[in-house]
Amino acid sequence: MSKKVLILSGSPRKGGNSDLICDEFMRGAAESGNDVEKVRPAEKKIGYCHACYYCGDHEGQCAFKDDMAELLQKMIDADILVLASPVYFYSIDAQLKAVIDRTVARWTEVKDKDFYYIMTAADSGREAMDATLASLRGYAACVEGAKEKGVIYGTGVYEKGAVEGSPYLKQAYEMGQAV
Repeated sequence: MSKKVLILSGSPRKGGNSDLICDEFMRGAAESGNDVEKVRPAEKKIGYCHACYYCGDHEGQCAFKDDMAELLQKMIDADILVLASPVYFYSIDAQLKAVIDRTVARWTEVKDKDFYYIMTAADSGREAMDATLASLRGYAACVEGAKEKGVIYGTGVYEKGAVEGSPYLKQAYEMGQAV
């Protein structure tokens, strides 16, 4: 049965390491017959949440008219959410964090999702990703019916394209095929 897969590639660098891993996940999932879309928040106009709670009084409509309403609908409609980010000071980057925070407008509608996480870091140890993974899992903990299905720890990659030839690309492709 075909699933709707939404990949949120948080990397601010198009063709950056986490973005390239997303491409392989996408290729594997698409070749398995799934409906797959990758969105790069860095290419969208998505402001940060101002905690004004306009959305609470306006049936989930945000006070800010930007690209988030369309993206949030895609998140609600997806069966699978792939959240990808480079590690920035042991956390996720601002682009992905803004998306996560802006889901507050309709957060109860984002439910029953399978989650996959992709992280990349210059550091060669997985422990450098603990706080980043905790941040991603923290969002999923707020999603009713969330199930963690896989994690890719792209360690030891810093320069753009450093992930080329690494086992992370194969891992992502195979993980995508298995959704």
